[in-house]
Amino acid sequence: MDKIRYCVFGLDLAGKPYRPSGGCVWQGSHIRTFLLYTDDEIMRYIEFYRPEVVAIDAPLSLPPGRQENGDRPETHFRECDLALRRRKIPLFPLTFGPMRELTRRGVTLKKKLEQLGFQVIEVYPGGAQDILGLPRAKKNRPALLAGLVKLGLAGLSPHCSIHELDAATGALVGMYFLKGEADIYGDATSGVIIMPPARER
Repeated sequence: MDKIRYCVFGLDLAGKPYRPSGGCVWQGSHIRTFLLYTDDEIMRYIEFYRPEVVAIDAPLSLPPGRQENGDRPETHFRECDLALRRRKIPLFPLTFGPMRELTRRGVTLKKKLEQLGFQVIEVYPGGAQDILGLPRAKKNRPALLAGLVKLGLAGLSPHCSIHELDAATGALVGMYFLKGEADIYGDATSGVIIMPPARER
């Protein structure tokens, strides 16, 4: 990527606060990754860095007709999920057990951040890695690290965990978004997922 002036915060959100969430702040040539746990800790880091965009790896909206109070219609996917599945990018239905917890946490965190004036987008690092021709973190961590460095995240530590690398991928997608180069899947009604621009593979 060319010279970067934005500050982006990538967050690989865990479903439960006692499990590590990966964080990555990318501002110019400065890149820092870390592991976070509670919502309060996540909020403190984001408020400290004041990024132009927060890119969260978690569903940030519910499937059509599904309510947070527990109503359970038969709809398991949003249009953005279906659009990615049509591209042969696999993802879990939001009604799958662990995904329900992750979605609940993601929706709550998005509301808190937007109330403070932050721009929040939903990203999917695994799918982004597929589009960019990179291996997923759990499959080949060193190769993913090398690929992200090549794409512009030159300050990444060689010791980054898989959670931090997914957060860094989210930050990369957030940078594409701010530069007007990202692809947007879905619609404003049911939610959107921001992805890197499609490339010839």
